[in-house]
Amino acid sequence: MSRPIRKIIHIDMDCFFAAVEMRDFPQYTGMPLAVGGSQKQRGVISTCNYEARRFGVRSAMPTAQAFKLCPNLTLVPGRMQVYRDVSRQIHAIFQRYTGLIEPLSLDEAYLDVSSATQCQGSATLIAESIRADISRELNLTASAGVAPVKFLAKVASDINKPDGLYVITPDRMQQVINDLPLEKIPGVGRVSLNRLNRAGLYCCADVRAMDYRQLLLDFGRLGASLWKKSHGIDEREVMPERERKSVGVERTLSVNIKTYRECWDLIESQLYPELKKRYQALDGQREIIKQGIKIKFADFQQTTIEHIHQELSLKDFEGLLQRIIERQQGREIRLVGLHLMLRPEDESGQLSLSI
Repeated sequence: MSRPIRKIIHIDMDCFFAAVEMRDFPQYTGMPLAVGGSQKQRGVISTCNYEARRFGVRSAMPTAQAFKLCPNLTLVPGRMQVYRDVSRQIHAIFQRYTGLIEPLSLDEAYLDVSSATQCQGSATLIAESIRADISRELNLTASAGVAPVKFLAKVASDINKPDGLYVITPDRMQQVINDLPLEKIPGVGRVSLNRLNRAGLYCCADVRAMDYRQLLLDFGRLGASLWKKSHGIDEREVMPERERKSVGVERTLSVNIKTYRECWDLIESQLYPELKKRYQALDGQREIIKQGIKIKFADFQQTTIEHIHQELSLKDFEGLLQRIIERQQGREIRLVGLHLMLRPEDESGQLSLSI
């Protein structure tokens, strides 16, 4: 039986640290800017904006070298706690669309949206929506790639940088792979690329034409990996970094609502079916500890209510909604969310007497 086609999105923030600095300090906009170590010490550049990159400045470059390339470079120290806070905000946006999120760094992640129902289930529209959310809510830009496999999604996110989107559909996948230079494949470094080039291998079409056993003899594990990728094979799943502690779904409304009935209609028709689907999609039925409702009002004040309950039932959200609406105080509502708190896996299930 053939494997179902997956929908993978790779999101990569554009010059993340530098972009946050330009957002928070607009006087930096338009000038070459880098975040990193001191010019006087043996520091390195963490990241830089696109104005600095035009001079050849790059991440991980020694600061002294960066100033030789760009004497007018503005260097600022990093604010890691700020970047972590912004990263959490970005990941909260991801959670609106899928719980299958694999962070690669503060500014980069894979998302599996194969089972998502938002945006008519279109990975392309979801990627656009995520980028729009990030732009509107955080005043930052992100680039995205969409593909059926992870390595191609990562390749695609780099094609229309900055602030771009590139989609590789299943019917175009092999054509894109054939023309793909080997240096564009994640994990192929400079030393490996030189070895591959000396063997006459420059793009994936060259690898496809080579005998698999010879690839193994010449390049070992790298050869096996490149052979798979050149044939569009990447079986890696999107792996969430930590054990899931909760499942949630929320909607930010395009038009504010006011009444209990409007909230309940939203919960009954959209939020609860999506919450149930996400919970049932978990690997193994994790035990529920609590369930709750979150509401954000038009003045951006937020409130949450929970109760201890071990079953997922639409009816049980009715009482919670009645109680949380009492906090409304005449305010309109701009966001409604539902969530479940899950028991940790090592506390779930029956104890075993076997060793």
